[in-house]
Amino acid sequence: MTKYDNELPLGKRTLAYRVWEMVPGLLSYGAVFLLIVLSLLNPLFAAIYLLLIIVTMAVKAIGIAVHTIAGRNLYERAQVVDWHERLGHLEEPARAYQRLNKVSSNEFGYRTHLHNLHSIINDVASHPKPSDVYHVVIIATYNESFEILDTTLQSLLSSTYDKNRMIIVLTYEERGGPTTHAAAKKLQQKYHSFFHSFLLNCHPEGLPDEVIGKGPNITHAGFMLKQWLYDQKIAYKDVIVTTLDSDNRPYPTYFDYVAYEFIVRPDRKQLSYQPIALYFGNIWDAPAPMRVIATGNSFWTIISSMRPHTLRNFAAHSQPMDALVEMNFWSKRSIVEDGHQYWRSYFHFHGNYEVVPIHVPIYQDAVLAATLKKTLVAQFKQLRRWGYGASDVPYVATRVFSRHSTVPVLPSIARLIRLVDSHVTLASTAILVTVGGWVPLILSHEAARDIAAHQLPEVVSMIQRIAMVGLFITIFLSMKMLPMRPARYKRHRTVGMVLQWLLMPVTSIIYSSFASFNAQTHLLIGRYLDTFDVTDKSTITSIDLERPKKKNDRGNRF
Repeated sequence: MTKYDNELPLGKRTLAYRVWEMVPGLLSYGAVFLLIVLSLLNPLFAAIYLLLIIVTMAVKAIGIAVHTIAGRNLYERAQVVDWHERLGHLEEPARAYQRLNKVSSNEFGYRTHLHNLHSIINDVASHPKPSDVYHVVIIATYNESFEILDTTLQSLLSSTYDKNRMIIVLTYEERGGPTTHAAAKKLQQKYHSFFHSFLLNCHPEGLPDEVIGKGPNITHAGFMLKQWLYDQKIAYKDVIVTTLDSDNRPYPTYFDYVAYEFIVRPDRKQLSYQPIALYFGNIWDAPAPMRVIATGNSFWTIISSMRPHTLRNFAAHSQPMDALVEMNFWSKRSIVEDGHQYWRSYFHFHGNYEVVPIHVPIYQDAVLAATLKKTLVAQFKQLRRWGYGASDVPYVATRVFSRHSTVPVLPSIARLIRLVDSHVTLASTAILVTVGGWVPLILSHEAARDIAAHQLPEVVSMIQRIAMVGLFITIFLSMKMLPMRPARYKRHRTVGMVLQWLLMPVTSIIYSSFASFNAQTHLLIGRYLDTFDVTDKSTITSIDLERPKKKNDRGNRF
């Protein structure tokens, strides 16, 4: 690894890198084994250890509940803003400011909008006009069906952003075969006239120094786009790039919102833009365990939007083209290129890099394959891939503690600690909180006479009941945010949407904990994950292509 290398290593690692790869797994396993060891030695120490963990999680649960409520409020307020109109104000900021400054409004971000207009008036040269900005949308696909991709493109067509300044890049894998190529050509033929341009890119199979995944695909498309923009004489600094999975459906005002934030910020090159990911696209169709996980993941992105200092790139996000060109786009060696992009950007810009929250959603689908068994397996593989974000720990640590480090030391160490803590917590906490209270009672020979061991399960249960407040808030808000219930489902499906939360302890252990442990174990023993497991995200409509069609496809709220 050279001083300027921003890529993950392939093959043999340095000793320091290898040691840091083992840290998440050692800490996660250590957190569980420590409870066992303390239970055997002294159940009182085990009780204190476990109570510290549970109290910490209870405090976090309260904070999560607060952030969830506040995040949802912002989410609802941002959706009703006419971002297309606000973006238009930036074309002639002086005229807009003169008119709007006379108006009082409680609309989301209204005072900030006036401040932005005033700032642009005082420094016009530092801000591009909306008519100068292009938005490129890169849609990555492997072998997803025409119907899924068609739905995504329909959502882009419904965008309020000027289609004459939208460039679509559909990048598909050569290994997807002739069916994928034919679907791409058919989509280009159907939609090319609606946008400025509709480009196709085929990512060849078997290129060197690449894992099998989304990162190499969109990076190959990025280099093609770089040349195309150069030939078209479109400046990289005037282009925003959004990457989408094949099932992503952005909120209609998303691109206007991003373009607005891009223009009003003078340090736009050092920024990326992160929407809220909502896995509600097929939520009524997914099995109950997948619905719990999808809803939990959706609320996690809402909560993250309320904490900009810890916000990271995740799934669909946007970044300026000039920054991407400098960084050689995305990682070709990571199966979690989205989260890893944050760290590539952070080190590339010497720590001067932030992620701007965009408080409107990009809708995605919950995991849903053709059979329940395949769905359960696909969900585990998806969460294992997310858990493999622990591979960023050595990447970050070896750069922060390098003699050639160009990032601020203390803030970077704080980021590293949060990164390690997030992965260790994800792997170990669900197990410790759910079943840890019984470990001292079962393992200790003195447990029958030890008050701490007998009372611990009751104390743990009491704290868990307090933490349940956050769960009730999640259930309540999730029911309010659900899309319309399809008419093919009766009202008892709504009851199931509430009762499904009884599965949360099971899903937390089997999926969140075990999937994270699996990913960290691969790093611990050096058996690296180098293949992106494509997640099945079918809808009942697409599955019904292989089954008899169902009648009454109307929708109901509940």
